[in-house]
Amino acid sequence: MRLWIIVAGALVLGSQMTGCVAHTQPDELFQLKAESAANRAMQTRGFETRDEAELLSASAAVLQDLGFQVEESVREVGFLRATKERSAREHGQDISRFFVFLLSTALVLVQQPPIVIPVDLHQKIAAALVTRPVNPEATRQEVRVMFYRVVWKGDGSSGQQAIPPGQQRMEMLRDPVLYQTFFAKLSKAVFLEPFAL
Repeated sequence: MRLWIIVAGALVLGSQMTGCVAHTQPDELFQLKAESAANRAMQTRGFETRDEAELLSASAAVLQDLGFQVEESVREVGFLRATKERSAREHGQDISRFFVFLLSTALVLVQQPPIVIPVDLHQKIAAALVTRPVNPEATRQEVRVMFYRVVWKGDGSSGQQAIPPGQQRMEMLRDPVLYQTFFAKLSKAVFLEPFAL
């Protein structure tokens, strides 16, 4: 009898909790943000050419010229991915880290260690590029490149809690100069003038 009371109580409690869950509308999930169109325009150019393979090869050469190493290339679908590794150290972070440490040394009076905030140490910058024909005759090709980076942080501490090294974050790079430089070099590499899509 006691088992039945527990089961019934669990069912009643479970049915009450499902009413507390906020439901999201599916149409809200797929809405594009206002900056999505601007980002796509910055990342995309069209070229008047039938040779998609030549365009992909020229894109790989431009990325290599910019210091990237091609890690993956699938010519059949017009895709390539390239990366480069760099230091992510910024002097502003080091200065902030020093001042937070300096200001938190007063915590020693209450037997707490000073705060050491983690800083960015290393980053891997990647480029993902896709080419595709724009029209049925395949006389126009579209090139879209997206630059992003993964940043690894160093170690730190907050009170007795240690922050281990290796924490990561990923972010898109939205610097227009980076994209303009890539497409300017690509248009010179294939001797074609790009057109905006």
